[in-house]
Amino acid sequence: MRRDSNHVACLGECMIELRERPDGLLARGFGGDTLNTAVYLARLGVAVEYVTALGDDPHSDEMLASWKTEGVGTRHVARVPDAVPGLYLIQTDARGERRFSYWRDSAPVRRLFELPETPLIKAALARAGILYLSGITLSLFRPPEAREQLFGALEAARAAGARIVFDSNFRPRGWPDPEEARRAFHRAMALSHTVLAGVEDFALLEGETTPEALVVRLREAGLQEAVVKRAEPGCIVLCGDRQTDVPPPEAVKPVDTTAAGDSFAAAYLAARLAGKPPEAAALAGHRLAGVVIRYPGAIIPRDAMAPGIIDSPSEVS
Repeated sequence: MRRDSNHVACLGECMIELRERPDGLLARGFGGDTLNTAVYLARLGVAVEYVTALGDDPHSDEMLASWKTEGVGTRHVARVPDAVPGLYLIQTDARGERRFSYWRDSAPVRRLFELPETPLIKAALARAGILYLSGITLSLFRPPEAREQLFGALEAARAAGARIVFDSNFRPRGWPDPEEARRAFHRAMALSHTVLAGVEDFALLEGETTPEALVVRLREAGLQEAVVKRAEPGCIVLCGDRQTDVPPPEAVKPVDTTAAGDSFAAAYLAARLAGKPPEAAALAGHRLAGVVIRYPGAIIPRDAMAPGIIDSPSEVS
């Protein structure tokens, strides 16, 4: 089976994004956590495919066209007749913090592992060099049999040599049963080579926690590489026996924190694929996230991408 170790497959959902402006009117776009990461990976020069299911409606056509324009591969996007994508609304407060409302229960991606294209999609996941997914990806496959199909695909991909990267993005509304969420997260972490773990995510998932407690938890899980993202700007990078605090290179007043974590993940992965050590990769993540949060919405204009995200000199104490 052919494999490109520098090829990334991002698995998840893209939705119609409605952003509420200060005047109360709505601006429309597209977004979703793993899709945002895929777009920023492509902008950083990484070969990336987005793996999902869409409908056969004009919005789905527009999504596909925009991904192709960004350089994101679409060969493994299934199309479901008479279906339409999910939708979410972003509202931001004066500090740039956001609140989401979702309409996505019948989104076509929820049927990804029961379609005629499913065998081809599983084969594509197994060929990836890196397979990237999130806690939100897990929540899409709610019936136990659907999630078993997902975990089976992850196990097969790992056995075939894919490296699995899991980002802990956790939205409680996607999980009617909190215990089910905890079991799914634990299983995903056990299958992963790298985990990007947010302290706020795990506080919602398992109760109050601290960065230090999460570090212990990840080490006990046997992870050789992980990033613990603090509630305030900054992170702790674990690599083997090393543990390094990596603060952001500068303080940024956010306009909109949407996709801060998604862009961090993209720059982190791009830097690792470029041969950078994990600490330098985390700095790259901070740099890109610091640019993204200066703009409204998940995907910033292409001309707003700062140069030197990956190759800037890296100093970590």
